[in-house]
Amino acid sequence: MQENILNAFAEQAKTMYAPMSKFNTLLVDNMEKMTDFQLGAIKAYAEMGLDQMKKAADVKDTDSLRAYTASQAEAATALNKKIMEDAKAMSDMAMEFKTQVEGIMEEARTTASATATTAATKASSAKKTAA
Repeated sequence: MQENILNAFAEQAKTMYAPMSKFNTLLVDNMEKMTDFQLGAIKAYAEMGLDQMKKAADVKDTDSLRAYTASQAEAATALNKKIMEDAKAMSDMAMEFKTQVEGIMEEARTTASATATTAATKASSAKKTAA
């Protein structure tokens, strides 16, 4: 009977650690994905800022100043569009991560329930056999 209990415990430990391993892998993959995304976004924003600084440095007279100020509206629109696209992309990544975590949790719950049911059945059979 003790052997059955130890075997059941070992089986439950295996089923307990499998979801944690999947979750850790998912977490690392998601962190890598988010880091790559953020580095790309930082680079794009830096390039936009540097481009505007170069255009400002090219202002030499009133005509170039007029052209520069007119281009500022376009730059603001482009920046706003980029921010909105990045926010949507981050939101999509977060929703994907949430869905994957929920899948892991559901799988873990189903597996734990099945393992507990199997262990209870084996223990019940062992009791009947011992009696």
